[in-house]
Amino acid sequence: MRASQPVEKPDLYAFDREILSTTSDLLCGVDEAGRGPLAGPVYAAAVILPSGEEIPGVNDSKKLSEKRREQLYQEITQRALDWHVATASVEEIDRFNILQATFLAMRRAVEGLKYTPHLVLVDGNRDPGLGLPTRLVVGGDAKSASIAAASILAKVSRDRYLRQLAEQYPQYAFEKHKGYGTQLHYQRLDDYDPCPEHRRTFLKKWMEGKGNG
Repeated sequence: MRASQPVEKPDLYAFDREILSTTSDLLCGVDEAGRGPLAGPVYAAAVILPSGEEIPGVNDSKKLSEKRREQLYQEITQRALDWHVATASVEEIDRFNILQATFLAMRRAVEGLKYTPHLVLVDGNRDPGLGLPTRLVVGGDAKSASIAAASILAKVSRDRYLRQLAEQYPQYAFEKHKGYGTQLHYQRLDDYDPCPEHRRTFLKKWMEGKGNG
């Protein structure tokens, strides 16, 4: 049998370098965490990585272990030229819908930067309306180092918040499912009903099933 060839990992910094060759060095990556869960805010992060430097291991947050994400969070926040993490609340998610709330969190993340980026790379195919030159990158957290760094900051920040919620509301086991609609989470909802951190618009079917629709 012929030996299989090793899978070549994409160079996320090469993607950014190619863009930087045609623009200034203030390139910002933006990504979100927490669009799908039943509870908790949606998070977004904006990151301007240092020009000419690489932080080894930066990758799509979903491809990293929790321990590695925490390590990279420390490195990114220490070495980034600029970064900011922002949220849109459960109330805003229910009022505006999750897409618009995600855009709101992204705008807040970019507005929280000390420096104004010349180009913003946003993960996805929908323009969040940042008021700055923006390039949409589908699957960007697996292509661009700047977006991947933002995905790590957003994910770690949200996971930390959910662990705090687990202490406040231990009956829901937020530390285990991070608010996602797992069997355990729905089981705890059946037992205890929603808390103020649950997104009511995400629980319509469950509430109808309980006779609360």
